[in-house]
Amino acid sequence: MSIKTDIEIAQESKMKDIREIAKKIGLDEENIELYGKYKAKVDYNILKTIKPKAKLILTTAINPTPAGEGKTTTTIGVADALSSLGKNTIVALREPSLGPVFGVKGGAAGGGYAQVVPMEDINLHFTGDLHAIGVANNLLAAMLDNHIHQGNELNIDTRKILWRRVVDMNDRQLRNIVNGMGGKAHGVPREDGFDITVASEVMAAFCLSKDIVELKERLGNIIVAYSYEGKPVTARQLKADGAMTALLKDALKPNLVQTLEHTPAFIHGGPFANIAHGCNSLIATKMAMSLSDYVVTEAGFGADLGAEKFIDIKCKVGDLKPDAVIIVATIRALKYNGGVSKNDLSNKDLDALERGIPNLIKHIENITKVFKLNAVVAINEFPTDTKEEIDFVKAQCEKLNVEVSISKVWAEGSKGGIDLANKVLKLTQKESNLEFVYDHNECIEGKIEKIVKKIYGGTGVEFSKNALKEIKNLDQLGYSHLPICMAKTQYSLSDDAKKLGRPTDFKITVRDIKICAGSGFIVALTGNIMKMPGLPKEPSAQKIDVDENGVIKGLF
Repeated sequence: MSIKTDIEIAQESKMKDIREIAKKIGLDEENIELYGKYKAKVDYNILKTIKPKAKLILTTAINPTPAGEGKTTTTIGVADALSSLGKNTIVALREPSLGPVFGVKGGAAGGGYAQVVPMEDINLHFTGDLHAIGVANNLLAAMLDNHIHQGNELNIDTRKILWRRVVDMNDRQLRNIVNGMGGKAHGVPREDGFDITVASEVMAAFCLSKDIVELKERLGNIIVAYSYEGKPVTARQLKADGAMTALLKDALKPNLVQTLEHTPAFIHGGPFANIAHGCNSLIATKMAMSLSDYVVTEAGFGADLGAEKFIDIKCKVGDLKPDAVIIVATIRALKYNGGVSKNDLSNKDLDALERGIPNLIKHIENITKVFKLNAVVAINEFPTDTKEEIDFVKAQCEKLNVEVSISKVWAEGSKGGIDLANKVLKLTQKESNLEFVYDHNECIEGKIEKIVKKIYGGTGVEFSKNALKEIKNLDQLGYSHLPICMAKTQYSLSDDAKKLGRPTDFKITVRDIKICAGSGFIVALTGNIMKMPGLPKEPSAQKIDVDENGVIKGLF
């Protein structure tokens, strides 16, 4: 018997009218704007009259394989399992980017029988939020270049322009370009480039804003360039913040959809986790926490990236505290961290598992000992997993007094997540004392060093001359109090993707520092992280098609 694909499962599902889903969490038609029968936007103004009350459950993971480890699938499955146990639950997720959808990693709507639907819409254009963010970004770029063309009243140094245009696609050809060619009427020639939309500072500012007033403030704070005098030039000085906010007015409303089992789902915002902070919008999270008793959300990639930023940036900004943390692991990823090639991960290999298990142990220690939060390990089950391999992982976790649950939500939906849901419920009843990795008022170098030593397990940090120069500049400009957003490979605790497992005796090299005054954080760039990915040799886009009836095929 052939196994159904994710899209086949999603297309066979019987969705409920979104008005029925909205009613389930206390929203009437006055609070929602319909996008067809199965999608709606929710008015953010309801947050003026309701307050967060739900238990917050964070899903994170170990360092993954290139295909990911089912973190979104687990998040959705646990939410469905909690709903099936009679708990008023909402799942809050990021919006997918078209880059991964057409690239190698795939979409972000879950998988198997733990999905959010309509999955084709969610993975493709959805309600147009990413388009709005891209247009707002590019409006600022156009106004910046137009200001220079029209006389450059702000005395902008064209050699020190920071702002780049964006497109929501993996397109390496656009990383570095020269524009403004063709003569005086066509602009000022200069080197430039594109980023992917989800790496835009507009996206990060959008996701960290509490309301539309704060969004306009954050957008106005964006530094686009420096003047010849070395002074920062902002979007507010270009008088772009009002129009940018107008473009984002409707996008700021969270999107309401449903899971295959009709659990309400907010899907809103989607900054990359290896570049930005990797969490869905603060507005959507707080709205979910105000309309339910349990909210299950996720943070991108492994706990060294997503969870650290969720806590040190989003929780700090939004005054949040996770009541429980799920650490997703797979036997495959543990063997990958033990040095097994991608093509051999299905083979039983206890030696590789033993070499890779320290990666999981480090992530457990980070959550329970550094952040002081309660955690459970969810082993996302694959058909190739053996009892001996699972028993080995369980035994290692028991040594750290952390429970393990076998998650079968991909194959069984909520039924396969009941054990995990019950263990999560127990955790939410325990006391947790959230601690941050650093104090925001510490110096920039000190904050980065604490992340490296406490979270990555490194011995220290090496800063390039450019990074030290920019740190000094940001100190003088008064930005040193901002939190740190590490831009680092997701495949390793270090800045070298080849150093798998739990590397020791390594230093992180910070090659550059970037101020994101609108987002309200400082980005520390490490390794070869780029803000515009490229497509693989055989991109997923080659498998996607549509039939004569308009039905999409091959979308996972």
